[in-house]
Amino acid sequence: MATFGECFKKLRIATGQTLRAFCAQHGYDPGNISKLERSILPPPDSNEKLAEYARALRLKKATDPWFEFFDLAAAERGRIPTDLLKDEELLGKLPVMFRTMRGAKLDRARLDEFVERIRRA
Repeated sequence: MATFGECFKKLRIATGQTLRAFCAQHGYDPGNISKLERSILPPPDSNEKLAEYARALRLKKATDPWFEFFDLAAAERGRIPTDLLKDEELLGKLPVMFRTMRGAKLDRARLDEFVERIRRA
């Protein structure tokens, strides 16, 4: 997924509902959800609202799609996901990772390789 909005739309379509039907079922404003899906509105700041959306999109809590949904929202807001902020050891290592990525000037292929190494670790 490239953006939170694209992810939201893909997940909504996977529920088999049109935008209007989805909004009617869950009490959402179609104009706002449309803007969210088109990345005109940013992802909500509230984890409670994100969880509400995730449940409406039929994501199971603590699964990879659930975390991806929250991670995309955090990334678009320019924040580190809140669950990761609770891990002090991880937080201590993030600056090194950021400096490494910044200093390495990774092209697309090297960035993909870097991400894959992290996944396998």
